[in-house]
Amino acid sequence: MLGPPEAPLSRGAAGKMAAAGGRNLPWVEKYRPRELSELVSHRDILSTIQRFISEDRLPHLLLYGPPGTGKTSTILACARQLYRDREFSSMVLELNASDDRGIDIVRGPILSFASTRTIFKKGFKLVILDEADAMTQDAQNALRRVIEKFTENTRFCLICNYLSKIIPALQSRCTRFRFGPLTPELMVPRLQHVIQEEGVDVSEDGMKALVTLSSGDMRRALNILQSTAMAFGKVTEENVYTCTGHPLKSDIANILDWMLNLDFSTAYRKITELKTLKGLALQDILTEIHLFVHRGRGLRGRLLARRPKKTPELTPPPSSRSRFPTLGPHPAADQDGRYRVSLPVLGSLHRGAGAAASI
Repeated sequence: MLGPPEAPLSRGAAGKMAAAGGRNLPWVEKYRPRELSELVSHRDILSTIQRFISEDRLPHLLLYGPPGTGKTSTILACARQLYRDREFSSMVLELNASDDRGIDIVRGPILSFASTRTIFKKGFKLVILDEADAMTQDAQNALRRVIEKFTENTRFCLICNYLSKIIPALQSRCTRFRFGPLTPELMVPRLQHVIQEEGVDVSEDGMKALVTLSSGDMRRALNILQSTAMAFGKVTEENVYTCTGHPLKSDIANILDWMLNLDFSTAYRKITELKTLKGLALQDILTEIHLFVHRGRGLRGRLLARRPKKTPELTPPPSSRSRFPTLGPHPAADQDGRYRVSLPVLGSLHRGAGAAASI
């Protein structure tokens, strides 16, 4: 027996349900730009695409660049500008080519969608192939023929990270746009907008850590921000590094100090213990040490504390003097307080000769 019909939801109840659904969304999708004017970077590319749309001369597009730089958001915003909501599903085909990357996907859904015309809608359809660099060579060759045959009815947009993995035949049929990594000046305002909307407590060093670890990837910055806010409540530099499993600056300073001041066995044991205890990746440790040394943060003080009274000079043995010139002391070594470390050069070519490196 059927019960009485349910009463329609009031506007307030519907708004609360929509808000509850929005709370469960990842911030990457919740704050994804829906219009071209909301995108924060690559204004020259956006103005060019906008001119194509306004003049009804949109070509096939090839958007490439590192992840998290706005490629997918750009073409989705273009699709929303071209088509109304009720037309979107019938006029736009969005596929992730890394999931279905074989030739069957080209001969099946793509060919079927591109070959059919709409009765009540003028204009062209839009096929969006995300991560197209994961498609096989056969699939790309088949797609080349489909693009040629149905250009009058359909426009294709290929999105990829690596342009070299797209065959030249496809590249020549598309207008290419490169999306470079976002600069901190463009990322910070957008992050502050999300922080204000979500009411997250973020410190100044926490914001710098978000921008540093994201490396121009807006998607990664938002994911780190959401994860840190949910895990710790407050977004600080230490919490950001801990949440991502990245070595802290204090850990890098300790590792460098052990390497300079302790013997090899003790330094190796301490570094291994720290790496195991905090679950650090060796690649991250080496990258941070390189940046630490390159920027010279505290390195000069550590080396000056161990500086000998006299800087050793390098004199090659007589047998190799004709091949290796004598390296004298650096003229600015005493003035700038630099420490010259004599490093033995391994290999039979040098035959025991040393090389001096200024740090």
